[in-house]
Order: sequence, then C-alpha cells, then structure tokens
Amino acid sequence: MSVTLAEVIRAVEAAYPPELAESWDAVGLVCGDPAEPVSRVLVCVDVVEATVDEAVELGAQLILAHHPLLLRGVHGVAADTPKGRLVHRLIRSGTALLCAHTNADSASPGVSDALAEAIGLRVLRPLAPNADGVTGLGRVGELAEAEPLGAFVRRVAGAVPATVPGVVASGDPDRPIRTVAVSGGSGDSFLAAATVAGVDAYVTADLRHHPAGEHLEAGQAVPALVGLTHWASEWPWCGQAAAVIRAAFAGNVDVHVSARCTDPWSLRAEETL
Repeated sequence: MSVTLAEVIRAVEAAYPPELAESWDAVGLVCGDPAEPVSRVLVCVDVVEATVDEAVELGAQLILAHHPLLLRGVHGVAADTPKGRLVHRLIRSGTALLCAHTNADSASPGVSDALAEAIGLRVLRPLAPNADGVTGLGRVGELAEAEPLGAFVRRVAGAVPATVPGVVASGDPDRPIRTVAVSGGSGDSFLAAATVAGVDAYVTADLRHHPAGEHLEAGQAVPALVGLTHWASEWPWCGQAAAVIRAAFAGNVDVHVSARCTDPWSLRAEETL
C-alpha cells in the first residue's frame, strides 16, 4: 500500500501536535511535496551533512528530524551557504524534511520520556507542566530502587550514545538516588524546578558554569547534577519517533534511526598526548 508524505505528517503530528511548540520555534514540513509517496524514512536529531548523506544513501524520501534546519528567519537558501546547500541536496534527491522540535519536547510521550525510559525511570509527571498538567517540558521519575550517585552516573552513561565529552556529574558519589528529573536538550533553565520537585538528581544537557555553580551553592537539599551533551540527551527520542511511524503504517514504511553522531565535539585533550 502506497503511503503519502501527507499521511506520514498526520501520523507524526498526531503524536507531536504542532500546537505544543513554543512560539519561537519552527516545526513542520521544511521541504517536500505532501502528495509524493514515502516508503523509507530516516529519523535523526540534527539535519547536517552526515545525516543528509545517510538519507541519500538509504534512498529515504523523508528525514524526520528533531532540530529545525531553519530556526531563525532567512531571506534565501542559496546553495553556496551551509544550510542552503543542504536544502538543495534534499530537493535534488527527492528527500522531504519534517521537523518536530519543542512540540516533541512537550508531547506525552515525548523527548524527555524517551530519555527517562532509556535510563530506567518510571515517569511520574512533567517537570514543567503545561496548563493541562499532562504535557510539558521535562519529566520527574523514579528508579525501582535507590542507588549511589556513582552507580547512577554509570547507568546514565550506558543508556545514551557515547560522545567524546561523555557524561559528567556533581555531587557525593555515595549519595542515594531514587527520584530523578530529566530534560532532554538544554535544561539549566529548569534547575529551580528540579529543586522544587525535591528530586535526588537532575539529568540534562548544556549545563552552563554559572547556573550550575549557583545551583550547587544553594545548599545540601539541591539535586545532584548529571550533564550530557545535547545530542546524546535527545537521541533516544529517535527510537520513539520511529516507533510512531512504524505503528501507523504497519510495515508499509521502512524506518531507520540514524546512529551517526552529530555531536559537535570530536576531540579530547588527552587523546593528543
């Protein structure tokens, strides 16, 4: 049975409603003809040369990406600019591009649910709920049993793809961890929310020096911090999104999850010694 791009878009948007996106975001179809057939999809976090290469190699008619390619306003997509070059490649290869960003962050289940599941948490509620109390950014969850922070950090590292920066943490390695807040992507704006939630640890990406330091200086009651790279924290969503498409089309659409690391950091100092 032939499946059209429009049908795939409807399935994705049913799972990740566009109305959940933040007002500044740019979600939805970037390029592609909704009437064209889709038999193969690549799901990834970032639209970059590596993932466009992969889509072309696979013969995918659609890339479903988490991060928008054109988030800021543009006045052109000339092929001699980095993003314009990607747009031209996508169009020439017959590959559509669909983005689900903050709508996938707030959806239930969404990006943070996928991260929580990978870590082994039972999700209890959103960390920063929307008005409905069901959707929202971040998640609060719990482990089946408490474990020391040192073991929990190893658990997190084993749950996400390896990156050159790896996983970092701050706190007493023997501190018991049972309740955990997670936020896929940049999450230091939710440090206060994690503290109010009363969790033992907070797992997120892109923790900046001053917000993290001020959080830790606030006292013994604050959550321990576990820091990931942005790409690693959101990659588990790719499997969740792939499952949405597979469930909607019962084998009529072949879905691939990109395993190509698009984290920008590629070298550690010790590797050069």
